Amino acid sequence: MNLEDQIRTIERGTVDIIGRERVPELLKEGRKLNIKFGIDPTAPDIHLGHTVPLQKLRQFQEMGHNIHLIIGDYTAMIGDPSGRSDTRPMLTPEQIAANVRTYATQVFKLLDPNRTELLYNSQWLGKFSATDLIHLTSKYTVQQLLQRRDFSNRIKENCPLSVAELIYPLLVGYDSVYLKTDIEIGGTDQLFNFLASRAIQEAYGQKPEVVLTLPLLEGTDGVRKMSKSLGNAIGVTDEPFDMYGKIMSINDTLMIKYFELLSDVSVDELDSIKRSIEEGIANPMTYKQQLAREIVIKYHGLEAAVDAEKKFNKIHRRKELPEFIEQTQIPYSSEEDLNIITILRRSGRVSSNSEARRLLQQGGVRIDGDVIKDLDYSLKPEDGTILQVGKRYFRELQFKKE
Repeated sequence: MNLEDQIRTIERGTVDIIGRERVPELLKEGRKLNIKFGIDPTAPDIHLGHTVPLQKLRQFQEMGHNIHLIIGDYTAMIGDPSGRSDTRPMLTPEQIAANVRTYATQVFKLLDPNRTELLYNSQWLGKFSATDLIHLTSKYTVQQLLQRRDFSNRIKENCPLSVAELIYPLLVGYDSVYLKTDIEIGGTDQLFNFLASRAIQEAYGQKPEVVLTLPLLEGTDGVRKMSKSLGNAIGVTDEPFDMYGKIMSINDTLMIKYFELLSDVSVDELDSIKRSIEEGIANPMTYKQQLAREIVIKYHGLEAAVDAEKKFNKIHRRKELPEFIEQTQIPYSSEEDLNIITILRRSGRVSSNSEARRLLQQGGVRIDGDVIKDLDYSLKPEDGTILQVGKRYFRELQFKKE
């Protein structure tokens, strides 16, 4: 990529870029930049909302930069206080280890493990002495910490606020110092932590990192942040058909956001999709299927995506069929008996091969909604297959091997 295309890719889907002026300078240095993303493994499973920053990491990965994926096994004992109105229960090392194992498996469905440096912040924070901790806390003031809205609100409402929670932003800031981070990415809810990281880096004599914040992804309801507890999440371990169907259920506006944040389509193709939908040139359903197919491929592979799409289309088309469809049993003994011409005859719709060929050539025959013109087309013996001839003849096929 040239410099302009790199910057467009980096800016794609971002909400804020703190230190934007440094981005061209860093890229012109011609070295591998240190890109940081931290995860506190406080839950075992991730959904597509969690993959938004992973997608950005993947873009940096493909540009050849160093990806520092930080598992906050040390800071997870405290838990990120962002947006919290109460103190999190402290996790045990055993709970953290179990969550980490699941997390890593799911994350590497998207990232290339051979180009990702998986690190645990206990490697350096676990060696902190009391002197080190005092030195770190001297770099930031109580006044700065209380600028954080959730901290100040809890004090006003007389809700407990532990000292451990106060030092959380300083500990994740030290992660950036230790790794000499150039760019850090994460959700908009992490902005306070990121600003603290920049301040801590400067206090330790480093240039402050560039911060990219990414939007929080709405769930399938199109309104609330994606969350398993709200029932609007699409999990990366969801079955292929469930994942495909959930993506197909989102509204057209949200589909564009999903394309921008979760898809690998180029910036130019993304602009083309936006224009086509805004100007009514293309059917949004076509693009939604493209998106659903791409996401299922990422997490389950091509074959699973093709099967999921086929099953979805079959069920979707079934809704448009008559409420009652007569069943017809099709006996067969070999694949030759499943040729479309033979099927038409055994269904009782035609009395001769020539009549079957004529209907096929005229485009009057459909299988599960797809027009069949190939005279050599063969079916798979799947019960429930819908044969349609013309506008009024429908049969649900049941296969019996003799």
